[in-house]
Amino acid sequence: MTMLDGLDRRRLVNVLAVLALVALVLPFVVVGVPQVVGADHSYVVLSGSMQPSMGPGDVVVVRSVPPDSIAVGDTITFQVGDETTTHRVVAVERTADGPLFTTKGTANDAVDPRPIPGSAVVGEVWFVVPWAGHVVLFANTKLGAVALLGVPGALLILSELYELYRARDRASDSTTDVSNQ
Repeated sequence: MTMLDGLDRRRLVNVLAVLALVALVLPFVVVGVPQVVGADHSYVVLSGSMQPSMGPGDVVVVRSVPPDSIAVGDTITFQVGDETTTHRVVAVERTADGPLFTTKGTANDAVDPRPIPGSAVVGEVWFVVPWAGHVVLFANTKLGAVALLGVPGALLILSELYELYRARDRASDSTTDVSNQ
């Protein structure tokens, strides 16, 4: 084995490590800043009303669409009062005030009790990021904040202190070498 083979393997391992890191981080970038993929909002799914297409802990990435473009079968996110819900459209009624949507969770037996006016629609679900919401929910706890911010911060500080220590040792070694000559 030549040194070049070792460098090629090391480079391959580095490239694979960077790709793995990007694959791990990218879903959370999309969840945190959905605009990077052309979406407008993201929400963590809290209930199982839309299973099996999405479940608790998944994240829905939503893009704004004109309410008139929403059709039966589309999955929409809407806000009524303080509650944000994502359900499938099962009927559309066109009125003079705009469309009214009858919605239903896939896993629910009955349609939602009230029609949803177009003005309450946040947007249409563009895609789902499975399981990412678990990390988001965990990050919003005290333990999660410590684990996801405090631990990496402490490791960064320890890494820098170690590098300073090594630089000091190298400097003292080069001073010792000069004085021995």
